Amino acid sequence: MAIVRPFKAIRPTRDKANLVATRSYLSYSDETLKEKLEHNPFTFLHIINPDYKDKIKQKGINKFNAVKAKFNDFKEAGLFITEDAETFYIYQQKNENHTFEGIIGATAVADYLNGNIKKHEHTITAREKMFKSYLDTTGFNAEPVLLCHQKNIAINNLIQYYKATRAEYEFATTDKTIHKLWLVNSTKDINIITNSFASIDNLYIADGHHRSASSALLAQNSTKNNSPYFMSFLIDENQLNIINFNRLIKHTNGLTSYELITEIEKSYTVIKKGNIPYSPTFRDEISMYLRGAWYSLVAIPNSIKQDCVSKLDPAILSNNILDPILNITDEKTDKNISFEAGTTPLSIIKNKIDSGEYALAFILKPIPISALKEVADNNRFMPPKSTYIEPKLRSGLIIYSLD
Repeated sequence: MAIVRPFKAIRPTRDKANLVATRSYLSYSDETLKEKLEHNPFTFLHIINPDYKDKIKQKGINKFNAVKAKFNDFKEAGLFITEDAETFYIYQQKNENHTFEGIIGATAVADYLNGNIKKHEHTITAREKMFKSYLDTTGFNAEPVLLCHQKNIAINNLIQYYKATRAEYEFATTDKTIHKLWLVNSTKDINIITNSFASIDNLYIADGHHRSASSALLAQNSTKNNSPYFMSFLIDENQLNIINFNRLIKHTNGLTSYELITEIEKSYTVIKKGNIPYSPTFRDEISMYLRGAWYSLVAIPNSIKQDCVSKLDPAILSNNILDPILNITDEKTDKNISFEAGTTPLSIIKNKIDSGEYALAFILKPIPISALKEVADNNRFMPPKSTYIEPKLRSGLIIYSLD
């Protein structure tokens, strides 16, 4: 049983929604971030970066207080409105290849703590504490956690009904994505949503493990009215676009190409594919680019441990190549490994090897949702950077007040 409730959001006025909403500031280069801040006075990036013009940047609590002050400035300027009634929000994000649509609501910290909201990634304690302090100081959260759930016919039917009506927000962004948002504030439809989620046993975190953990940490001793819940975007698991993360390695640990391949052949069947970029397709297959040539690597069955984590391609690679051959024992901290999301073309990865920036690359397949759920159901955790999951949500479109 999942507890999901409506809430009174703070959100941009209709005419400013397209100007306020933004990608995560971490996704922008310094140059692009500066351009956004200098040319759009309404972007939410101003709230997240209140000191961008200052030579000395603020840190910690001082920075968080400045964020809160800038947020209040936006409210006082009339750029935001506060909902009059408890509301759910239907949000749709549509691009050239995918359509994502689901419910934005408040999910219960209690469900996170009792395991009804399941996780598949480790979190870093320092980041949990930092974001908990951020929430406590600023009093708001502007980016929902992405949760997925099994298909629910009642929720889907309600979404289809609202899609036939005028959206509160409808705008396009420069990445050729159309964003739409509908308000659900009738008692009947709110009950349909809450009762539908109550019939769903488990929710799964697709993106936002640290935000969830930080909200749970805050709820332990907070007196803020809304701290027992955190904002989430809840989506049918079949809509998720799960993309692979590829591995780029800076050295061969002193081995020649022949020596490296000879070592790899102890755990993989290796087939040379030539100089045309090659993506893996078969079970237990990855590909490798090394010194001008692409290779297919198919794991030999006896090299694979069959528990739910070890049988995943990232773990097979770590256990049989990265650790024992290339001496990369901790992928979270080793500076000799970098991760590229599967959205990066193989031609760009190839260029990074050919230029000498990296020595070789391993290309992996996306992990299916069934594998992600199996890991989470068994209270296990995936290797670092196993998945890159879409949709990536906009900050500042819907804001959850903790007060």
